[in-house]
Amino acid sequence: MMKNPVHPGEILREDVLADLGLTVSEAANRLGVSRVSLSRVLHGHARISSTLAIRLEAAGVGTASSWLAMQSAHDLSVERAAGIPKVQRLTSVA
Repeated sequence: MMKNPVHPGEILREDVLADLGLTVSEAANRLGVSRVSLSRVLHGHARISSTLAIRLEAAGVGTASSWLAMQSAHDLSVERAAGIPKVQRLTSVA
C-alpha cells in the first residue's frame, strides 16, 4: 500500500480522461454529472462518491469498489497525517 495515496480524482484526470482525450465537459456529459461536480473531483476538492463510482463502473472505467477503495485509502492517509486524536481504549466497566 502506498504511504500517501493520491486522490483518485487525479488518477481519473491523468490516467483515464487524458488517455482517452476527453474534456471534463465531455466526460461529465457521458457520466451524467455536472461539469462542476466532476471538475471538483478531478482536482481533489471533492470525494468520489458511491454514485460516481457506480457511474464510472457503468462507463467501463474500473469497478465501483476499486474507486471507493482508492478514495478510502486517500481519506485515511489524510486523517492519519493530521494526527491521531487522544482516545481511551474501550474496555468493560465491570
